[in-house]
Amino acid sequence: MSNSVLEHGLSIGLHRLNNEFYMKLVIKGRLTHEDYEIITPLLDNAVQGVQQAQIKALIDARDFDGWDLHAAWDDLKLGLKHNKEFIKVAYVGSKEWEERLIKISNWFTCADMQYFEDISEAMLWLEL
Repeated sequence: MSNSVLEHGLSIGLHRLNNEFYMKLVIKGRLTHEDYEIITPLLDNAVQGVQQAQIKALIDARDFDGWDLHAAWDDLKLGLKHNKEFIKVAYVGSKEWEERLIKISNWFTCADMQYFEDISEAMLWLEL
């Protein structure tokens, strides 16, 4: 019998490509409320530390499996809190429900959000 460990969580990176700054988030596994107790202050600090007025973001969610119910609520609150700080968000995923979620998210956010299956296309769209 094997004891497999399922990695889950979010990593946040601040990057510069040529003269363009962007934030990269990599999401893995199924996120929980406990994950958001750690993620929320990290994202708050990362956004607060950015000097430019509006941020471009690349979200790599190809290994993302969703949230538990409490974490989904945490994600919504976090998104609404930082809604005005992002100008463009490229979401790279691999599931049909993610594409629908991004289309719905566009109704509620200030940022222009687009879904991609290819990370290179996402970076081109972000103009990086």
